[in-house]
Amino acid sequence: MKKLLSKATRKDWIKLSVVMILYLLFLIWAKSLLGVLVIPFIFDAYITRLIPWSFWRTCKNPVVYGIMSWVDAIVFALVAVYFVNLFWFQNYQIPSSSLEKSMLVGDYLYVSKLSYGPRVPNTPLSVPLTQHTLPILNCKSYVETPHWEYKRLAGFGKVNAGDIVVFNFPAGDTVALNYQQTDFYSLAYSEGMKCYSKRINMDSLSFDEQCKVYDLYYAAGREYIRSHPQVYGEVITRPVDRRENYVKRCVGLPGDTLQIKDAHVFINGKQQADPKNMQLNYFVQTMGMEIPASYFDELGISPDDRAEMPVRSVEWEDSFVRLGLAHRNEQGNLAPIYHLPLTAEMLQQLTANKKLISAVVMEPETYIEDLFPQNLNTHWDRNNYGPIWIPSKGATITLTKQNLPLYERCIVAYEGNKLECREDGIYINGQPAGEYTFKMDYYWMMGDNRHNSADSRYWGFVPEDHVVGKPLFVWLSLDKDRSWFDGKIRWNRLMKYVGNLD
Repeated sequence: MKKLLSKATRKDWIKLSVVMILYLLFLIWAKSLLGVLVIPFIFDAYITRLIPWSFWRTCKNPVVYGIMSWVDAIVFALVAVYFVNLFWFQNYQIPSSSLEKSMLVGDYLYVSKLSYGPRVPNTPLSVPLTQHTLPILNCKSYVETPHWEYKRLAGFGKVNAGDIVVFNFPAGDTVALNYQQTDFYSLAYSEGMKCYSKRINMDSLSFDEQCKVYDLYYAAGREYIRSHPQVYGEVITRPVDRRENYVKRCVGLPGDTLQIKDAHVFINGKQQADPKNMQLNYFVQTMGMEIPASYFDELGISPDDRAEMPVRSVEWEDSFVRLGLAHRNEQGNLAPIYHLPLTAEMLQQLTANKKLISAVVMEPETYIEDLFPQNLNTHWDRNNYGPIWIPSKGATITLTKQNLPLYERCIVAYEGNKLECREDGIYINGQPAGEYTFKMDYYWMMGDNRHNSADSRYWGFVPEDHVVGKPLFVWLSLDKDRSWFDGKIRWNRLMKYVGNLD
């Protein structure tokens, strides 16, 4: 051993010291005793060299040397990317318009894991730069053993109201592979309702009767989905860190009571300022002519978000007339009507254009059955929702059959309990439970494009262990509706701080 130590140069000892200090600081931050087992291998790599880590460097065969050079570089890059992606930051692309115009489809974000503290992975053995599926092979990119429990390292702060947050999709714990972007539970209730030829009027039933009907809907829908894999695909489950990544704005914090009135968010009874770029859907009728594409481009409405309605359909015509969209052209037909998401500024610009626009009406709200919770007859809609209390760690609530649909997923799916409703009351883990104390904090997330966002109004609370990180800036922005030679790169958004865009 002395002979091996004597071969180490001063430079080797300096390198070891620097690496060891950094590694020990990392272990202290991660609070990991298990990581101490790696220290002898680090010492060997720099000093004793008992393990021939770089045996290939002395190989005289140029083919072997070339191959091993590439293998060494690739392995180092993958390990480096794995740890950087896990503990420091990751790239995220905006896939949908739920945060328009704050975040645009095609924005590539630098997401900081340090802002809220990085999570220790539930599934540490995975292929870097994949979320849950290997491209081409179309199989899982991770193994579920070992499985580590939730643990978050120290970060710079906590989630604040108004933050744009990247998180794992909570309802993505169960997934029908052909409907991966759809909440499985909403899908099951929807398909279950279709299984019954006659719709049931919930208002005519008692609360207990309603609960039984919702149970029937869900059971029937779940069975229908599982028995039709050719349509829905295989139904699988995913651990927390392998669920789809979503990005929304946090509008409700742990312990808050949230309510939405006429599309405005109220927290603890106080109205909150709307996001600067909040959008709602409207029907826009012209004076008779069609709106040119250039005008939509000037407003910033993408082709995917503009739809001309079938005004010559008798069914649609009657509906539009009842909404007050009754302007007709010289031929007596309804003037063109468009369905558009508009910010307050865009709305003002359109309504002021009297030569082009005859009327603008907000998309009407009806009772939407796929809003959270799907098994409670609330009559809430997208614009008028709640009030609903957001659970906080350590807070205790009294459990009733009336509020159980709001919190059963927190109790069962997110905090790992067994819950039963018996004739004599509610049981958790086999014990009577008149109350429940939450183990985690929860958040309420919504998109700024309020009528085109699948958010907490549809699938409920976001548990703290699902929070991934905070987008800091846009490092690239590509407009999918333009070519490379016609403004595909949005240069004005590059390296823009996210806080200046929302």
